[in-house]
Amino acid sequence: MIQYIVDAFTDEVFGGNPAAVCIFKQWPSDELLMSITRENSLPETAFVVPEGDSYRIRWFAPSGEINLCGHATLAAAYVMMRFVTPQAEQLRYETLSGPLIVRREGKLLSMDFPAYQLKQLEVTDDIVEALGARPREVWRARDLMCIFDDPKEIMEMKPDQEKLLYVKGALMHVTAPGFDKYDCVSRTFAPKMNLPEDPVCGSGHCHIIPYWANKLGKTELTARQASPRGGILYCKLEKDRVIMAGRAALYAKSELYIDGLL
Repeated sequence: MIQYIVDAFTDEVFGGNPAAVCIFKQWPSDELLMSITRENSLPETAFVVPEGDSYRIRWFAPSGEINLCGHATLAAAYVMMRFVTPQAEQLRYETLSGPLIVRREGKLLSMDFPAYQLKQLEVTDDIVEALGARPREVWRARDLMCIFDDPKEIMEMKPDQEKLLYVKGALMHVTAPGFDKYDCVSRTFAPKMNLPEDPVCGSGHCHIIPYWANKLGKTELTARQASPRGGILYCKLEKDRVIMAGRAALYAKSELYIDGLL
Protein backbone atom coordinates (compact mmCIF):
# COMPACT_ATOMS: atom_id res chain seq x y z
CA MET A 1 0.00 0.00 0.00
CA ILE A 2 1.51 3.32 -1.13
CA GLN A 3 1.18 6.40 1.07
CA TYR A 4 2.06 9.91 -0.06
CA ILE A 5 2.93 12.92 2.09
CA VAL A 6 2.18 16.26 0.47
CA ASP A 7 2.72 19.84 1.63
CA ALA A 8 -0.40 21.77 0.64
CA PHE A 9 -0.84 25.48 -0.09
CA THR A 10 2.83 25.86 -0.98
CA ASP A 11 5.06 25.12 -3.94
CA GLU A 12 8.05 24.08 -1.78
CA VAL A 13 8.49 21.25 0.72
CA PHE A 14 8.70 22.21 4.39
CA GLY A 15 6.10 24.92 3.82
CA GLY A 16 2.32 24.91 3.83
CA ASN A 17 0.41 22.17 5.64
CA PRO A 18 1.47 18.50 5.45
CA ALA A 19 -1.07 15.74 4.87
CA ALA A 20 -0.75 12.03 4.25
CA VAL A 21 -2.82 10.49 1.45
CA CYS A 22 -3.83 6.83 1.06
CA ILE A 23 -5.93 5.57 -1.86
CA PHE A 24 -7.71 2.24 -1.29
CA LYS A 25 -9.80 -0.03 -3.51
CA GLN A 26 -12.22 -0.56 -0.63
CA TRP A 27 -12.58 0.71 2.91
CA PRO A 28 -10.63 -0.92 5.73
CA SER A 29 -11.95 -0.64 9.27
CA ASP A 30 -12.22 2.74 10.99
CA GLU A 31 -9.92 1.37 13.67
CA LEU A 32 -7.19 0.84 11.08
CA LEU A 33 -7.76 4.28 9.60
CA MET A 34 -7.26 5.80 13.03
CA SER A 35 -4.16 3.70 13.67
CA ILE A 36 -2.57 4.88 10.42
CA THR A 37 -3.49 8.48 11.24
CA ARG A 38 -1.98 8.34 14.71
CA GLU A 39 1.14 6.64 13.37
CA ASN A 40 1.55 9.45 10.82
CA SER A 41 1.15 12.08 13.55
CA LEU A 42 0.33 14.75 10.96
CA PRO A 43 -2.45 17.35 11.13
CA GLU A 44 -4.61 15.18 8.83
CA THR A 45 -4.52 11.99 6.82
CA ALA A 46 -6.85 11.70 3.82
CA PHE A 47 -8.26 8.34 2.75
CA VAL A 48 -9.80 7.95 -0.72
CA VAL A 49 -11.87 5.11 -2.23
CA PRO A 50 -13.55 5.01 -5.70
CA GLU A 51 -17.34 5.36 -5.51
CA GLY A 52 -19.20 5.08 -8.81
CA ASP A 53 -17.96 7.80 -11.15
CA SER A 54 -16.44 9.79 -8.30
CA TYR A 55 -14.50 9.16 -5.10
CA ARG A 56 -15.26 9.26 -1.40
CA ILE A 57 -12.74 11.07 0.75
CA ARG A 58 -12.53 10.91 4.53
CA TRP A 59 -10.29 13.03 6.71
CA PHE A 60 -8.82 11.95 10.01
CA ALA A 61 -6.93 14.01 12.57
CA PRO A 62 -5.09 12.27 15.44
CA SER A 63 -8.14 13.08 17.60
CA GLY A 64 -10.64 11.45 15.21
CA GLU A 65 -12.58 11.87 11.96
CA ILE A 66 -13.45 15.43 10.89
CA ASN A 67 -16.17 16.69 8.56
CA LEU A 68 -14.20 19.10 6.34
CA CYS A 69 -10.51 19.63 5.54
CA GLY A 70 -9.17 21.82 2.79
CA HIS A 71 -5.45 21.10 2.81
CA ALA A 72 -5.86 17.30 2.86
CA THR A 73 -8.35 17.56 -0.04
CA LEU A 74 -5.80 19.58 -1.99
CA ALA A 75 -3.11 17.03 -1.13
CA ALA A 76 -5.33 14.12 -2.22
CA ALA A 77 -6.23 15.81 -5.51
CA TYR A 78 -2.55 16.54 -6.18
CA VAL A 79 -1.69 12.86 -5.68
CA MET A 80 -4.54 11.60 -7.83
CA MET A 81 -3.92 14.04 -10.69
CA ARG A 82 -0.21 13.22 -10.68
CA PHE A 83 -0.17 9.46 -10.06
CA VAL A 84 -3.67 7.97 -10.49
CA THR A 85 -5.64 9.95 -13.11
CA PRO A 86 -3.02 12.25 -14.70
CA GLN A 87 -5.32 13.21 -17.60
CA ALA A 88 -8.15 14.36 -15.33
CA GLU A 89 -8.98 18.05 -15.26
CA GLN A 90 -11.59 17.63 -12.52
CA LEU A 91 -12.30 15.31 -9.59
CA ARG A 92 -15.50 14.89 -7.61
CA TYR A 93 -15.33 13.85 -3.99
CA GLU A 94 -18.24 12.67 -1.84
CA THR A 95 -17.73 13.82 1.76
CA LEU A 96 -19.43 14.28 5.11
CA SER A 97 -19.95 17.91 4.06
CA GLY A 98 -21.49 17.08 0.69
CA PRO A 99 -19.90 16.83 -2.78
CA LEU A 100 -16.64 18.71 -3.40
CA ILE A 101 -15.21 19.48 -6.83
CA VAL A 102 -11.48 19.96 -7.44
CA ARG A 103 -10.33 21.41 -10.76
CA ARG A 104 -6.93 21.82 -12.37
CA GLU A 105 -6.28 25.50 -13.20
CA GLY A 106 -2.77 25.75 -14.63
CA LYS A 107 -0.35 25.20 -11.74
CA LEU A 108 -3.13 25.62 -9.20
CA LEU A 109 -5.71 23.18 -7.91
CA SER A 110 -9.06 24.84 -7.23
CA MET A 111 -11.55 23.48 -4.68
CA ASP A 112 -15.24 24.32 -4.33
CA PHE A 113 -16.21 24.37 -0.64
CA PRO A 114 -19.32 25.40 1.29
CA ALA A 115 -19.13 28.79 3.02
CA TYR A 116 -20.00 28.81 6.70
CA GLN A 117 -22.79 31.07 7.93
CA LEU A 118 -21.30 33.23 10.68
CA LYS A 119 -23.00 34.46 13.84
CA GLN A 120 -21.48 37.33 15.83
CA LEU A 121 -20.78 36.73 19.52
CA GLU A 122 -19.64 38.91 22.40
CA VAL A 123 -15.95 39.34 23.16
CA THR A 124 -15.61 37.50 26.48
CA ASP A 125 -12.91 37.59 29.13
CA ASP A 126 -12.28 33.88 28.49
CA ILE A 127 -11.41 34.59 24.86
CA VAL A 128 -9.15 37.52 25.77
CA GLU A 129 -7.32 35.47 28.40
CA ALA A 130 -6.90 32.50 26.04
CA LEU A 131 -5.48 34.61 23.21
CA GLY A 132 -3.58 37.09 25.35
CA ALA A 133 -5.10 39.88 23.25
CA ARG A 134 -8.51 41.51 22.82
CA PRO A 135 -10.17 41.02 19.41
CA ARG A 136 -12.37 43.70 17.91
CA GLU A 137 -15.04 41.17 16.97
CA VAL A 138 -15.83 37.49 17.53
CA TRP A 139 -17.79 35.28 15.11
CA ARG A 140 -18.77 31.64 15.21
CA ALA A 141 -19.84 28.86 12.86
CA ARG A 142 -18.21 25.43 13.23
CA ASP A 143 -15.17 27.28 14.61
CA LEU A 144 -14.56 30.51 16.49
CA MET A 145 -13.08 33.42 14.54
CA CYS A 146 -11.58 36.52 16.19
CA ILE A 147 -11.01 39.73 14.25
CA PHE A 148 -8.04 42.04 14.90
CA ASP A 149 -6.95 45.29 13.26
CA ASP A 150 -3.18 44.74 13.06
CA PRO A 151 -1.63 41.81 11.14
CA LYS A 152 1.48 42.11 13.35
CA GLU A 153 -0.67 41.14 16.32
CA ILE A 154 -1.68 37.95 14.49
CA MET A 155 1.89 37.00 13.63
CA GLU A 156 3.20 37.59 17.16
CA MET A 157 0.32 35.93 19.03
CA LYS A 158 1.17 33.28 21.63
CA PRO A 159 -2.14 31.94 22.96
CA ASP A 160 -2.61 29.85 26.08
CA GLN A 161 -3.32 26.40 24.61
CA GLU A 162 -4.89 25.11 27.82
CA LYS A 163 -7.34 28.02 28.02
CA LEU A 164 -8.26 27.61 24.34
CA LEU A 165 -9.71 24.22 25.24
CA TYR A 166 -12.52 25.96 27.13
CA VAL A 167 -13.69 28.52 24.57
CA LYS A 168 -16.38 27.80 21.99
CA GLY A 169 -15.80 26.31 18.56
CA ALA A 170 -13.83 23.36 17.23
CA LEU A 171 -10.89 25.52 16.06
CA MET A 172 -9.77 29.07 16.86
CA HIS A 173 -9.03 31.34 13.90
CA VAL A 174 -7.50 34.78 14.38
CA THR A 175 -7.44 37.12 11.41
CA ALA A 176 -6.67 40.71 10.44
CA PRO A 177 -6.43 42.85 7.29
CA GLY A 178 -3.56 41.89 5.05
CA PHE A 179 -0.43 43.68 3.87
CA ASP A 180 1.47 43.92 0.59
CA LYS A 181 -0.27 41.56 -1.88
CA TYR A 182 -2.47 39.87 0.74
CA ASP A 183 -6.07 40.85 1.51
CA CYS A 184 -6.08 39.12 4.90
CA VAL A 185 -3.80 37.22 7.23
CA SER A 186 -4.73 34.54 9.72
CA ARG A 187 -3.57 31.80 12.04
CA THR A 188 -5.43 28.74 13.32
CA PHE A 189 -5.04 27.15 16.74
CA ALA A 190 -6.42 23.65 17.29
CA PRO A 191 -5.67 22.22 20.76
CA LYS A 192 -9.05 20.44 20.73
CA MET A 193 -7.67 18.43 17.79
CA ASN A 194 -4.41 17.73 19.67
CA LEU A 195 -2.71 20.26 17.40
CA PRO A 196 -1.36 23.52 18.87
CA GLU A 197 -1.43 25.27 15.47
CA ASP A 198 -2.78 24.17 12.10
CA PRO A 199 -0.14 25.47 9.62
CA VAL A 200 -2.67 26.27 6.84
CA CYS A 201 -6.37 25.65 7.38
CA GLY A 202 -8.52 25.37 4.25
CA SER A 203 -11.81 24.84 6.07
CA GLY A 204 -10.94 27.80 8.29
CA HIS A 205 -11.03 29.99 5.21
CA CYS A 206 -14.64 28.93 4.73
CA HIS A 207 -15.12 31.21 7.77
CA ILE A 208 -12.44 33.80 6.99
CA ILE A 209 -13.20 34.52 3.32
CA PRO A 210 -16.95 35.23 3.72
CA TYR A 211 -16.12 37.74 6.47
CA TRP A 212 -13.42 39.63 4.57
CA ALA A 213 -15.27 39.52 1.25
CA ASN A 214 -18.15 41.33 2.93
CA LYS A 215 -15.87 43.69 4.84
CA LEU A 216 -13.68 44.62 1.88
CA GLY A 217 -16.46 44.66 -0.71
CA LYS A 218 -14.67 42.24 -3.05
CA THR A 219 -15.16 38.60 -3.95
CA GLU A 220 -11.61 37.62 -4.95
CA LEU A 221 -9.04 37.59 -2.17
CA THR A 222 -5.48 36.40 -1.65
CA ALA A 223 -5.07 35.07 1.87
CA ARG A 224 -1.88 34.49 3.84
CA GLN A 225 -1.79 31.97 6.68
CA ALA A 226 0.92 33.43 8.90
CA SER A 227 1.99 30.26 10.74
CA PRO A 228 5.71 29.48 11.04
CA ARG A 229 5.40 27.23 7.93
CA GLY A 230 3.15 29.70 6.11
CA GLY A 231 0.85 29.27 3.15
CA ILE A 232 -1.03 31.15 0.42
CA LEU A 233 -4.65 30.61 -0.63
CA TYR A 234 -6.24 32.17 -3.72
CA CYS A 235 -9.93 32.50 -2.90
CA LYS A 236 -13.20 33.59 -4.44
CA LEU A 237 -16.61 33.90 -2.79
CA GLU A 238 -19.46 32.76 -5.04
CA LYS A 239 -22.79 33.05 -3.19
CA ASP A 240 -22.67 30.33 -0.52
CA ARG A 241 -19.47 28.70 -1.83
CA VAL A 242 -15.79 29.45 -1.30
CA ILE A 243 -13.56 28.64 -4.26
CA MET A 244 -10.12 28.03 -2.82
CA ALA A 245 -7.00 27.41 -4.92
CA GLY A 246 -3.42 26.59 -4.06
CA ARG A 247 -0.30 24.69 -4.98
CA ALA A 248 1.19 21.55 -3.47
CA ALA A 249 4.59 19.86 -3.21
CA LEU A 250 5.34 16.15 -2.83
CA TYR A 251 7.50 15.42 0.22
CA ALA A 252 7.48 11.61 0.36
CA LYS A 253 6.18 8.45 -1.25
CA SER A 254 6.39 5.34 0.89
CA GLU A 255 5.00 1.84 1.32
CA LEU A 256 2.87 0.78 4.26
CA TYR A 257 3.59 -2.74 5.47
CA ILE A 258 0.16 -3.65 6.83
CA ASP A 259 -1.41 -7.03 6.09
CA GLY A 260 -4.67 -6.96 4.17
CA LEU A 261 -4.44 -3.40 2.77
CA LEU A 262 -5.54 -2.97 -0.85
